[in-house]
Amino acid sequence: MTYFVTGATGFLGRHLLEKLLKRRGKIFALVRKESVHKLEAIIENLGAGKDEIVPVIGDLTKAKLGVSAAAQKQLTGKVKLFYHLAAIYDVEADDETNEAVNVGGTKHAIDLAHAIKAGSFQHVSSIAAAGKYPGVFKEDMFSEAEGLKHPYYRTKHESEGLVRKTCKIPYRIYRPAIVIGNSKTGEIDKIDGPYYFFRLIKKIRQTLPQWMPTIGIEGARVNVVPVDYVVDAMDHISHKTGLDGGCFQLVDPEPLRAGELLNTFSRAANAPEMTMRIDARTIGFIPPMVRGAVMNLPPVKRFTNQVMRDLGIPKHALEYLSNPTRYDNRETERALKGSKIKLPKLDQYAWRIWDYWERHLDPDLFIDRSLEGKVRDKVVMITGGTSGIGKASALKVAAAKAKVIVVARGQQELDDTKKEIEGLGGICFTYSADLTDEKSCNDLVAAIIKDHGGVDVLINNAGRSIRRSVALSYDRFHDFTRTMELNYFGSLRLIMGFLPKMTERRRGHIINISSIGVLANSPRFSAYVASKAALDAFSRCAQGEFSDQGICFTTINMPLVKTPMIAPTKMYDSVPTLTPEEAADLIVKAIIERPSRVATRLGIFAAVLNQLAPKAYEVVMNTAYTLFPDSAAAKGMKGRDEQPSNEQIAFAALMRGVHW
Repeated sequence: MTYFVTGATGFLGRHLLEKLLKRRGKIFALVRKESVHKLEAIIENLGAGKDEIVPVIGDLTKAKLGVSAAAQKQLTGKVKLFYHLAAIYDVEADDETNEAVNVGGTKHAIDLAHAIKAGSFQHVSSIAAAGKYPGVFKEDMFSEAEGLKHPYYRTKHESEGLVRKTCKIPYRIYRPAIVIGNSKTGEIDKIDGPYYFFRLIKKIRQTLPQWMPTIGIEGARVNVVPVDYVVDAMDHISHKTGLDGGCFQLVDPEPLRAGELLNTFSRAANAPEMTMRIDARTIGFIPPMVRGAVMNLPPVKRFTNQVMRDLGIPKHALEYLSNPTRYDNRETERALKGSKIKLPKLDQYAWRIWDYWERHLDPDLFIDRSLEGKVRDKVVMITGGTSGIGKASALKVAAAKAKVIVVARGQQELDDTKKEIEGLGGICFTYSADLTDEKSCNDLVAAIIKDHGGVDVLINNAGRSIRRSVALSYDRFHDFTRTMELNYFGSLRLIMGFLPKMTERRRGHIINISSIGVLANSPRFSAYVASKAALDAFSRCAQGEFSDQGICFTTINMPLVKTPMIAPTKMYDSVPTLTPEEAADLIVKAIIERPSRVATRLGIFAAVLNQLAPKAYEVVMNTAYTLFPDSAAAKGMKGRDEQPSNEQIAFAALMRGVHW
């Protein structure tokens, strides 16, 4: 048998070619001249011979698909089944493009089928042809379609109408639902439908433990089908006799609601599920005019657009959550009876869909995630850069070909760090300053602006920590003032000093090294946590003022790191800690991704638990307070601290990274 296929290089088309090859027929595939190489690659991948799949040069937007008279003569009387798959499947395409390809392309395909005396015309339409019909849209319905304002919906409806009205040879119409990847391999080549929400699922997985319940939306039913089912059904129905003039909806007769659909993929991704789902109809009592007015308020619109951009969800994707149409498929089931072709359940193959997306299509895979791509030839300033986290970060940033500015008090340590960085081929500048002194800070900022024109990335890493209970601090008010002077005011002076230049250039990144203690509210660290919390609060406020000026603030709630700062507390020798190099990796992550916050799952969970059950969280913190005593130094006593007990080590291991 001989076939003619338009859209052969598309996702659906490639699968149909593979299916038709098994029937040992000859396939003529329409292809634009500039896309011949794509078809040749598909032919090679399928292992087909040159006489099995033959390219036909043409163009959807031209009369009779732009197929030459010679090619038409060669095809006349030979093509048994003419498959018209080519169309615009991008719902964001403009009206003109949709009209030219979907409507014009279908007209030209019908004309060509007539000209070559094809045996039948197999037209691939879409459930979009039903528009936003409020109810069950049956396979024998067409003119009843409603809500066709969108160019894609309208042109899919009109193109199907052309087949019904103008096709003079036998025809069959197929209306696939949203086509997702292959149920056996997960393969797909285009992000559409539920895939738009995969990035959101991944972000939730990265933020929260899998067992933590979340809140989501219930939404309308979303009809999705795997590409292999669509092609198997089309292949079978198109070759079956007695079905001419029929319309076959290749859909899921029992589609999942949007919330359960996303939960299915959340399970496949090992991400938290939306345990509590809110039905969008609960706000249905609000008049549409009022809802529209609120959503179009500039602040609401800007906020919504920013969130959607961050998650990679186009505006039209939200329509999937509110589509009122259900689709009947009784004619399809009748045509497939006895064929063993059945629609697989989504939960049986969702893991393949997710796995393929995560390995091949996740937009994050195509972002330049190299540190060098972000900091090469940029000025990166690190305070406290001669030891611990600061030095480890300086070495990594310098290796990425940034111009590193290291700030610390000790000149000898600065010289040693500079020598080490330059010995490895990096560029390093050093400045000695006391960040607790206002004049020293001001002089530092002035010198760096004079020498380098400002900084591109400011990393406020220098800090002081004090582990002492409030009860032992009644006569030590200076503990609070000195931690605040360095951790908060020192960082703030630098931020305020460099912000004018960043604003002028409309770019800049300020990274503040905070503490997991701010999220966990660690006992005995009231002075330290309060100073870090103050800087966190300032950054959140400032971000709201500078986010539209290309300036980003990132807070890193750093877990416990084995540095000289924690050395006096000997108990930390026996509990899990990060190395300075591992901590520096968190700073690298912040530079590359520019998030508002970098934190461990435990830190975020502690903050959420404190908000949801503050009294229960108090019990946990008080347990930790009584379990971990003040050190001998905090009590003003000489001698070493006692070795940590098994209970202390076990508790610290459970709450990995939290200061106790």
